[in-house]
Amino acid sequence: MTPDWAAIRLRYPALREWTYFNSATFGLLSERTTAAVTRHFQHRDEWACGDFLSWFDDIDQTRAKAAELIHATAEDIAFSINAATPLSLLLGGTHWKPGDRIVTLTDEFPNQLYYAALLREKGVDFVEAEWSGFYDAITPQTRAVLMSQVSYTTGFRPPLEHIGPYLKQRGILFYVDGTQALGALTLDVRQVQPSMLAVHGYKWLLCPNGSAFFYVSPELRQKLEPNVIGWRSHEDWRNVNRLHHGAPVFRASAEKYEGGMPVFPCLYAMDAALSEFLEAGPERIERRVLDLAANLQERLHEMGGVTVLHKHSPITAARFDSVDPAVLVQRLKEERILASARHGCLRLAVHFYNNEADIENLIRVLSAVAAG
Repeated sequence: MTPDWAAIRLRYPALREWTYFNSATFGLLSERTTAAVTRHFQHRDEWACGDFLSWFDDIDQTRAKAAELIHATAEDIAFSINAATPLSLLLGGTHWKPGDRIVTLTDEFPNQLYYAALLREKGVDFVEAEWSGFYDAITPQTRAVLMSQVSYTTGFRPPLEHIGPYLKQRGILFYVDGTQALGALTLDVRQVQPSMLAVHGYKWLLCPNGSAFFYVSPELRQKLEPNVIGWRSHEDWRNVNRLHHGAPVFRASAEKYEGGMPVFPCLYAMDAALSEFLEAGPERIERRVLDLAANLQERLHEMGGVTVLHKHSPITAARFDSVDPAVLVQRLKEERILASARHGCLRLAVHFYNNEADIENLIRVLSAVAAG
């Protein structure tokens, strides 16, 4: 059954005052998501935190929902506060030798650049490849590939379902950052076969900052040691009356990478957001997003003097022949329309809560500005 997109849109209060094409920067929060956080704080007061162990049962349900979204199991999922933390776990937990190679794509988000660039000090060869030369950049010395589900600057969607199996056959670690697409697009780890997938939910998953999860493949979990060791590292950490003293015995599940106390308010928010995605249906959301994006891109083409870099993406990166995108962003904001400028492009991000009227409003203002 097709979701009632108009009714769903009403759950997002910010849309009452703004036309929003900026989900690639921050996703909007629904009333259900903010209410979940409020309920958690009210519950704390009601029970004086006396039932805190049950909160872990709650986030285990959230863990299961995150797993369902990407077709994994709950044992594959760990929580984090951002995507940089699991990426640092992976790169910091890998023994690098001089001559090893890490490959990423051009126009990647800095998360995929900074740590890898620092590893050059250890003799690691770090390569930023154009997509046309990506497979040529994969050599026998390649140990890891770092890649976003969608490029944050251009909207390019690498074919992860082809790349993943290719790398796995060669024993190459494959890190995927889903922050810039998961929620608007689907992802199936059974097809992509990443070693690790990290998702900070503050963009397309419509969560507050600090709501993040990551997938660690069973194969990687066997050899990647935790880098945050805390009271929840030991396999019997729920036995709070007699906590283990001594070296911890780690669980086999990805939970072993969490170490300490989770950020419960953020995870209750994530639970509510994930519930909304699963209720609407990830595949139906993807169709909705790509249909709106196609509409937007066609309208931009009709304006003339505009080049759209990539289609079939929730991110529309548009270059204007005669207008600075920073000027466009400021002019749009004056009309209560939010978008971003990234590397010479106007970046327009549509989500399921957008509609055709939003696109008409956007095109009206862009046409007026372009006309001078």
